[in-house]
Amino acid sequence: MSDATRSSPTTGESSPSRGSESLAEAHSGEVWPVYSGKSFNLWQPDTGDYYDSAAADEIFAHLHEKRSRQSRTKSSAFSGLTESVLEDPATLPCRQPRIAFRDVTNPTNTRTIVAALIPPDRVVVHKAPYLLRKVGSACDEAYLLGLLSSMPCDWQSRRTVELVMSFEQVGQLVVPDPGEGHPVRDRVAEIAGRLAATDERFSEWAAEVGVSVGSASDAAVKQDLICELDACVAILYGLDSADLAVIYSTFDAKRPDRYADHHAAVLPHFHHWSALQGRSAAQPD
Repeated sequence: MSDATRSSPTTGESSPSRGSESLAEAHSGEVWPVYSGKSFNLWQPDTGDYYDSAAADEIFAHLHEKRSRQSRTKSSAFSGLTESVLEDPATLPCRQPRIAFRDVTNPTNTRTIVAALIPPDRVVVHKAPYLLRKVGSACDEAYLLGLLSSMPCDWQSRRTVELVMSFEQVGQLVVPDPGEGHPVRDRVAEIAGRLAATDERFSEWAAEVGVSVGSASDAAVKQDLICELDACVAILYGLDSADLAVIYSTFDAKRPDRYADHHAAVLPHFHHWSALQGRSAAQPD
């Protein structure tokens, strides 16, 4: 994993106690949803199924103080953040779109890795840990989200995950990253950006990625992008057509033909991008 795609898995945000009045005043009266794993799904940032709700003024002040305190612990994901970031409450992770994932899972679920870009002004419990972006850009974040949400990446997690998608399991995932400017890598980021930016809550993030909000709202467009995403990620993993056949025929051990239609829809994209890669590689420097 390159520095650009390196994010730190971070536990949920605990219940707040009263914080400083100066921070609380800025958010008085607001209520934020508290997310559990059921609050999001693949390419669905908000299911409406919340664990609880929290007074924004209290949780905002609590999390600001908590981040400052934890930054002094070397093992904390917040260690190494600059003073300017730590002192600015607007940089709190809860104020930004971020990748969250379900930690309760198993290899027989429809999907083992369930990650989503959740909206800002959401609080997460420990069953919905998130990835803290400390370096890189929104494009890098979109690339990582696209990779995690693909079936080729999920297939590898199903080889080792039992009941919990732990930080250790996330850290063991192979994350190919040829770097920004690689056409297939850039396409993964673009596709993931379009699929993730479902509404205006993601407008700033989408603008940084370079995509339009709501551009994948049509069901047919969305499904085609998901198929193309699988194809692009497979190429980045160095897979061939035979490897793809293994992935889709073994993804559900009890129903080898379950993803046959999906596999068939992925192949045209796979051949298209493979051909483009071949022509690019054949061109002289």
